[in-house]
Formats: sequence, structure tokens, C-alpha cells
Amino acid sequence: MVSIRSISSDPGSLSPNDLPWIIEHREDRCTLCGKCAAVCPVNTLKLTYMRKRMPKIVLSSSERGSSYKTFVGIRQNTDVGRRCIGCGTCAMVCPNEAIHPTHNKTDRYKFQNTKNGQAPTRGGRRNEPGPTLLDKISFNRISMLTDPALDAGRHEFTMNTLLGRVLPPEEFIRRQSTGEWIPPVREIFPFIIGSMSFGALSPNMWLGLLQGVAYCNEVLGIPVVMATGEGGCPPWVLRSPFLKYIMLQIASGYFGWDEIIRAIPDMQCNPAAIEIKYGQGAKPGDGGLLMWYKVSKLIARLRGVPEGVDLPSPPVHQTLYSIEESVMKMIQTMSMAFDFKVPVYPKISGSNSAKSVLNNLVRNPYASALMIDGIDGGTGAAYNVSMDATGHPIASNLRECYLDLCAQGKQNEIPLFAAGGVGKNGNVTQNGLALIMLGASGVHMGKYIMQAAAGCLGNEQNRCNVCNLGICPKGITSQNPKIYRRLDPDRVAERVAETFMSIQTEMKKVMAPLGRSQSLPIGMSDALGIGDKDAAERLNIRYVC
Repeated sequence: MVSIRSISSDPGSLSPNDLPWIIEHREDRCTLCGKCAAVCPVNTLKLTYMRKRMPKIVLSSSERGSSYKTFVGIRQNTDVGRRCIGCGTCAMVCPNEAIHPTHNKTDRYKFQNTKNGQAPTRGGRRNEPGPTLLDKISFNRISMLTDPALDAGRHEFTMNTLLGRVLPPEEFIRRQSTGEWIPPVREIFPFIIGSMSFGALSPNMWLGLLQGVAYCNEVLGIPVVMATGEGGCPPWVLRSPFLKYIMLQIASGYFGWDEIIRAIPDMQCNPAAIEIKYGQGAKPGDGGLLMWYKVSKLIARLRGVPEGVDLPSPPVHQTLYSIEESVMKMIQTMSMAFDFKVPVYPKISGSNSAKSVLNNLVRNPYASALMIDGIDGGTGAAYNVSMDATGHPIASNLRECYLDLCAQGKQNEIPLFAAGGVGKNGNVTQNGLALIMLGASGVHMGKYIMQAAAGCLGNEQNRCNVCNLGICPKGITSQNPKIYRRLDPDRVAERVAETFMSIQTEMKKVMAPLGRSQSLPIGMSDALGIGDKDAAERLNIRYVC
């Protein structure tokens, strides 16, 4: 096993050891078929002609000479813009197992990761090894005698949650008897596929997610919903019966909303909800950017822009001055557009001002919920400095808001939804239920679905993570037909269904010992424990050791 030499022969250039991934190559197995170089998404592999000096020694003579051999070999490009991303696509297609990337054990590459003044970006991950705070929370209020027949395998469980403003019983009965307007409410599964736009994801990935969600609802009876990101969704979805499983997001760029407004008269059903995005956890206070690589003809038509241009979203909604104005203007306008029959709520990034936003929503009868996205929230195009140092961890931010609602007696009226790091280490059900018992009515997850349903190759070692460049080797986040055709939407749909079935099973395994079967344990914080005294005090839960 040898490392591939670099293409550049300049001694002042970078070497493979200065890059995060080094390509290992076995020349004895390689047949020089060129498949690895053909599928490399960043063109770091190259078949090149090489001239090798062969010393010539003649024992019967004192003369020494050399002969030269010319052959074809594989070389690794050390240019930062074409560095190996460790995706392993070359190893997948190699018929002889002659090549694979190896993570560089040194840390020199951390200083060689930029070019042309572009700050380092990462594919929606924070490089923090080990368990997260949510992973450390345990469920320790076990019901020993109150319901001994409660069995996770045989008992019936109510695991759904409500999206929408829930009126007090006496107010609901009064309005029902007088025919007054009652806020719309949806019964949904508490684990929601978070905002990932049709422009960010490939058509095959988006179709696979939608097929999986439809199967969960119509065959398995699990009322899963998915949120769009900035950019709307395909026109045929807006005019299909599947729209009732979609939460349409309107963000600061308003991309795709012309198409949505035009489709309203032809809609067979209402969407599940309208989400107004003010911020996201991975880069709070920063606007999004869909790079020109991903603005295909379809995306350009959908968003009403020219093909092949960068599409930046402003950091804030340009038509709004404050969150108070938003509550009074945008939420009411969106409610009106759908005849006050669709829940409308804002999505904000976790921050110290989250309680201020919540208190404004409490006073507005048309506000249906609040979605808070914590600092661990993922995106394929966030800068490292934003992901590592800007924002608020979701657990304490959610807990503050929930306790504030409890102080007002409104904890059962305005549902809170949380996101940011749910399932970061694979413990999706544990993380989600921990947030639910801290006060959330449900959780959004995006990165976990990409990894579980589509086999995303990214990891905490900076592997792959080129979501924003449109060269995703799996075809998950690419708009290039030659690449996204690698992804089978039917297989994605199958894995989406399997993922939610497993989440449902794990929820039963947690709820049964707690003695809960008739309702989701929202705010059941007395069932939580953690071995971190400071965290226990901050979250107002039990300290266990």
C-alpha cells in the first residue's frame, strides 16, 4: 500500500500530507481502468503519463547508463480547490479494491483549508467528538406499580402531537357554540423532517422524501410531515393531494412563492402549515446562499430567476421592521391567504431574545406555534465560525421558553418545536424525547434523515461536506442529472419509512416505563436526570450520579 504522489512537482506546493484526506493506492492491484478518476466529484484524481528512470548496470563493463520507462499512473491533486474530500466514491467503483482515502492523522490540513479568501465551510456539522448534552440525559422516573400491564409491544400508545394554537376547553366550547373562528390545529407525528429546500436537495432526494412521507401517512398510519426550505416545492406537488403532508416555508428571499400563490386556486388540499423563517441555528443572523452551481433550469423556473446565478437570501425579511410587525403583518397575511385554515408560525434561531419573540406570539391569536433552531442545527453551506461560535444551545433555550409559558399559564396553548443536533450521534429518539420532556411539542431533524435515508457520506472528520457545491457524490444535494441519477428515490422512500417505524418503536420503549400511553410526555421534566450538576441546575431537572 502506497500513497499516491501529487500532480505538482513544485517543491513549494502543498503535499498530500497537508490535506485532510490522503489517497492510498495499490499499484499491484490497479488495472488503470480510470473509473476512480471518472467518478471523483472534485477531480482530485488524474490519470497521467509518467517517465520513470530505470538504472542500467552492466557487470562486464565499467560504464553506467540509464533507461527510461513511460507508463500511466494515478496522481492526487494537491490544489486546495481540488483536494480529496474523503467521500470514498473511488473505492466504491474500483473493481479491484486498489484505492481508498485515508484520513490524515495530523492536523496540518486545518491551516490549508482556504482559497481566494473564502472562509472555511462545513457540511452542517460541528467537530465535537463524544456525546452531546442531549445524549447524556436519561429517563429515570420508572413506573413500577401504577400500570404493571403497560407493555411496549402490546399496549396502545398515543404518540402524536398538535401543531396549532390550542384553546382552553371552556373557550373552545364557547366558540364552537357561537360559531366563532377556531384556530386550525393539525395532529402530526412529533418527529418532523426539517427544512431542506428543493434547490438544496436534488429532485430524486426530494421525491424520495415525499414518497416516504406519503407511505408513512397512508399505509403505516404515522402522520409524518416534512418542511420545505427557502424556494418552495415542485409545482405538481402544490396541485397534488400530497400537499397536506408539506409545511411550506417562506423565507427572507421569498423564492418560489410566486408559484405557490398562483397555485392556491388549484390546490386540492391545504398544506400542513406555513413556516416563516427568520433564522436558522447553524448561522443565525446570516442569510442563505444557493450557489450558481445548483441553480439549474428547473430551479431557476421555480424561483423565477435566471439560470446559473447565485441566489442569496437576505439576513432578515426586507419588508419587516421588527418581530412585532411580523406577528401583526406576515402571520395574519398568510393566515388570510389560506382562509385562516392553516397553522402559521415563525422559525427563529436560538438566542437570548427567543423569549421576547414568544411573548409577542402569545398575544397574537393567529400565531400557531414557535420553532426554535439551536446552535447545532445543520446546513450544507454554513461557515465554521458561524456553526462553532454563533447561536444558542437548544436545550436551555427551549427550557427557558417553556418555563416562561408555564409562568403565564399558556404551556398548553402555544406549542414549541425544537431543532439543532437531534440525532447528531444517532440517538435520534433519545434526543427528541429529551427535548419533548423539556417542553417541546415536537422536534425537527434534517441531517439525521440525510444520513439515515440517503447514506450521506459526511462526518465529524470533515469528510465530504460539499453540500453547497452541487457535486455531492451520492446525488443528495446536486442538481446535476449525471450525479443525482445515482440516487434511487424508491430506496430513499423505503429507508424513510423504516426510519420512522424504528423511531415509533423506540418511543414506545421509553414511554412504557414512564407509565405514559395516552399522551406524549410534553414537559414531563421530573422523568429526566443528568450526571452534570451545572446542566441539571440550568435545565431544572434531577441531578443523578
